[in-house]
Amino acid sequence: MNNSKTKKMTTVGLLCAMAMVLNLLISFPIVPAVSFLKFDPKDIVIVIGGFIYGPLTSFVISAICSVLELLFRGGTILDILMNVISTCTFACTAAFVYKKMHTKNGAILGLFLGTLFCTASMTLWNYIITPIYYGMPREAVAAMLVPGIIPFNLLKCGINSGVTLFIYKPVVTALRRSGLVKESTGVSTGRSMAVIGGFMAVSVVLIICTMNGLF
Repeated sequence: MNNSKTKKMTTVGLLCAMAMVLNLLISFPIVPAVSFLKFDPKDIVIVIGGFIYGPLTSFVISAICSVLELLFRGGTILDILMNVISTCTFACTAAFVYKKMHTKNGAILGLFLGTLFCTASMTLWNYIITPIYYGMPREAVAAMLVPGIIPFNLLKCGINSGVTLFIYKPVVTALRRSGLVKESTGVSTGRSMAVIGGFMAVSVVLIICTMNGLF
């Protein structure tokens, strides 16, 4: 095994560990109408992995984290399925667009499209799977789509997109200094990207706080 492959495997393993730590430490509902759906920030790390190495890496990290989450938190095969679909429609879409359009605008466009695709796919899959998983009438799930499921996924992806833009440069810089990532790898995010990402994340957090009656 050559040195570059070893470094990639090490980096992917490190990103998996980071994603799982975030998943286990941070998990909470953000939309009152669907309190059974919980936000966790692991997708931020999974998107970063995809921006560095491509959409396949996002898929691999997502699959590994979903299986580990099942082992740590319990659940069923449906949990793995929903986790992988949610993460991959967001992270893999963003990584794929960025791979084709290797610019700052490509990163932003990828995250935007990932948000739309994730929201659309999870609206469909929650409508199909949630009645089976929770044993509730499909009509009840349909009634939760607009006030709950759709806003949850938009807000979740909005936070993840904003934080990704905000922290991407420091994370990749640290990986480069450690010798795990090549200098030429990754999107060139500067201060403006951090400002955009920070504004996005703070705006979504304020919306969530307002929805939960904290203001």
